[in-house]
Amino acid sequence: MPSYKAPVEDIAFLLNDVFRIERYSNLPGFSDLSAEMLDAILGEAAKLCEEQLAPLNRVGDQQGCTRHADGSVTTPKGFKEAFRAYVDGGWLSLPANPEYGGQGLPYTLAAIVNELSSAANMSFSMYPGLTAGAIAAIDVHASPELKAAYLPKMIAGTWTGTMNLTEPHCGTDLGLMRAKAVPQADGSYRISGTKIFISAGEQDLTENIIHLVLARIEGAPAGVKGISLFIVPKFLLDKDGNPGARNGVVCGSLEHKMGIHGNATCVMNYDGATGYLIGEANKGLNAMFVMMNEARLGVAIQGLAQSEVAYQNAAAYAKDRIQGRALTGAKQPDKAADPIIVHPDVRRTLLTIRAFNEGARAFMLWSALKSDVAHRGGDDKTRVEADEMLGLLTPVLKAFLTDRGFDNCVMAQQMFGGHGYIEEWGMSQFVRDARIAMIYEGANGIQALDLVGRKLPRNGGKALMTFMGEVGGFIQENSNDPAMKPYLAPLQTSLGHLQAASMWLMQNGMANPDNAGAASVDYLHLFGLVALGYMWALQARTANDKLKDGENAAMTAKLTVGRFYMERVLPETAARLSFLQAGAGTVMSLPAEAF
Repeated sequence: MPSYKAPVEDIAFLLNDVFRIERYSNLPGFSDLSAEMLDAILGEAAKLCEEQLAPLNRVGDQQGCTRHADGSVTTPKGFKEAFRAYVDGGWLSLPANPEYGGQGLPYTLAAIVNELSSAANMSFSMYPGLTAGAIAAIDVHASPELKAAYLPKMIAGTWTGTMNLTEPHCGTDLGLMRAKAVPQADGSYRISGTKIFISAGEQDLTENIIHLVLARIEGAPAGVKGISLFIVPKFLLDKDGNPGARNGVVCGSLEHKMGIHGNATCVMNYDGATGYLIGEANKGLNAMFVMMNEARLGVAIQGLAQSEVAYQNAAAYAKDRIQGRALTGAKQPDKAADPIIVHPDVRRTLLTIRAFNEGARAFMLWSALKSDVAHRGGDDKTRVEADEMLGLLTPVLKAFLTDRGFDNCVMAQQMFGGHGYIEEWGMSQFVRDARIAMIYEGANGIQALDLVGRKLPRNGGKALMTFMGEVGGFIQENSNDPAMKPYLAPLQTSLGHLQAASMWLMQNGMANPDNAGAASVDYLHLFGLVALGYMWALQARTANDKLKDGENAAMTAKLTVGRFYMERVLPETAARLSFLQAGAGTVMSLPAEAF
């Protein structure tokens, strides 16, 4: 049976020592966040995830969800009670608008809770996670009347939310969407069409489900410029604002999936369902992207979360499993064999995963703080800069963390040998659950195209120059510290690779777009490697400072793992640069019929 322990100490180190969260005390929500309150939040979140959510992870995988003849869905045993505990603990309302019952605390805290809950039980965490995204979209774009009608109950966890984009013939290319909306005399719309892959589309956790649905109003322009966004509740509201008559939306079937069995992934059929326009007509993508961008950050966190829980179980197994002798002689001669942790390749594997986890966690928190500044910053310049940086980094976070997170789950599974392939050990579930994160909320290849085609050139590449300037400035600022040399020299080299790759794209991508397309995934991974390298350099500086006060085993370990990243992971940027500079020639030269 797999286990999970929330990495509270590492999170506290990052927040308090590396990023010095007290520097943000001038922002709304942060001013109320004392050190004692932060410790209490982390401790209670850890307790919930370790004691209530983690034990249900395997239950959800084995039982899955059940659809009944009337279209209703039952979630796995224990999920309903766990959801109530999650809501009663205030975790869903943590960052939400106080005007509608939220606590107004930083998004950064919500991101932390997302990591812990996703590591403990990824399927479960999607129910509140999607609701949080729907809350954000409604809060930003809906009318005051719709906000007042729906946000209080959603923030309270009485109702949940979903996101309905994909159709059977239409995934990434939303311009092909066929779902239609017919205007009614009372200002509402009749929504008809079929949506697929709808996470949490039906469930028994709450009394109502608020679907956010993309559809095309009759007569709207073709393509993405004619798409609108609608609130379509499962139950229409009566005159008192409570669930009344059943709306014309039903779960037609549940998808049979590779993983995340505990989450109901539905085919949703809309048959003249009553819907209410969010924001402006034909501007639905603007509103939906609020939810999608939040969801992409949430999915990035899922990649980290699955990597973390898989690592914890692999490391425990490696210290316990007796097999073979150390190459340098027996370490436990009184036993028949040594634990496999003595073997260099086992250690290499575990360190590769751990170096990612601790670097990715820092990257996630650094980015979450950027999000808080973008939404809560005191002046326009600061908010715009943070928003531009977050826009640049979102595809990197989503794709890099989920690609590597899946790879790490496979490596952790390998630690168990044949036992890793047996369901009772639980490692198979981490691999299966992690796989979806590379696909949904925009497949990772699309994230790479978004990065090189849209995010890099935006505003003349200002955000990229800001990022590289910050990393370069940090290197220069700490260049006279001998203790930092093992971290700064590799980072400087890889930053040069990122600069060279960016220049190559500027020179070759415009002339031949296929060059940009062929280079996109390698560029995204190069960027992600450098970003984690910067995060490790930040942690190394802080760890070195703390060691000046005396011995500290945690900081010594931190520096060792950081050096491993610099020596054994970051050099991959050279290969990525070489790959992308090869261009699109061989990639595009083979005729389609030859495949």
